[in-house]
Amino acid sequence: MKNMSTFWAPWFRPIFSRWRFGSATLALAAAVSLLAVVSVLLADTPKTVAQYNADPAAMLEAYRHVEAASVSDAIEQLFHQKRYMSHRMQSVFPTKFAGTALTVKLVKQENQDSEALSGMLKAIDSGGSGSVYVMQVEDGADIAGMGGLMGTAMFSRGFAGAVIDGGVRDIPQLKRIGFPVYSTGPVPSTSVGHYRFGGVNVPVDCDGVKVNANDIVVADQDGVVVVPRDHAAEVLIKAQQLDNSEHSMYPFIEKFHSITEAVKQFGRI
Repeated sequence: MKNMSTFWAPWFRPIFSRWRFGSATLALAAAVSLLAVVSVLLADTPKTVAQYNADPAAMLEAYRHVEAASVSDAIEQLFHQKRYMSHRMQSVFPTKFAGTALTVKLVKQENQDSEALSGMLKAIDSGGSGSVYVMQVEDGADIAGMGGLMGTAMFSRGFAGAVIDGGVRDIPQLKRIGFPVYSTGPVPSTSVGHYRFGGVNVPVDCDGVKVNANDIVVADQDGVVVVPRDHAAEVLIKAQQLDNSEHSMYPFIEKFHSITEAVKQFGRI
């Protein structure tokens, strides 16, 4: 009679090998899952005002993940101020971005000066990654404050987006490169010969909101909000809290079919 171990070995070896391989795979999967959980927990650990102020890049990145509506509510709750732009400001395509304001002002003035707007172009070349081009065009609802050339230059320099209190043109090019712009609407006109450069990184009034250089501009499909730089960290933390409350309410409402109970539970509307 054959040795039993010799007889069974060919049958058990593949099973044992699969068991060992499966165990190792399960162990690896468990380790990866544990690391993922730890990463999420660490990422979700709230930062303080001091920590955000000490790390502006982290603060700006965090602003890219909060909703404009929550930022607006945070400013209103903390400072009782309106810092959002009106429904007049529309994006050329659905978008979401956050960045630091690079402000430009155009003054209405008929001229034949070929250098009248050169400062506007130099301002673009002075900006870079994370900049948001914020332009006030005096009485400019029917004047294109920017178009495809300026948008392409901003895109190539890593600007986060542009907000123009005036018109915009060359929409197909802006859509082609995916550069986000908010404006009062599309127009085919030009500012050349009708406007003069009025300054860069000066205070501007953009759709009724005062914007200073380096303020935080947050934009998404709900609109545009401007956060004063001095209070950016405080507003961010409040906005994160409001976001967390609202996002927790969605599954609660879906499960219990009651917004009244959700508001009682989370205190957010």
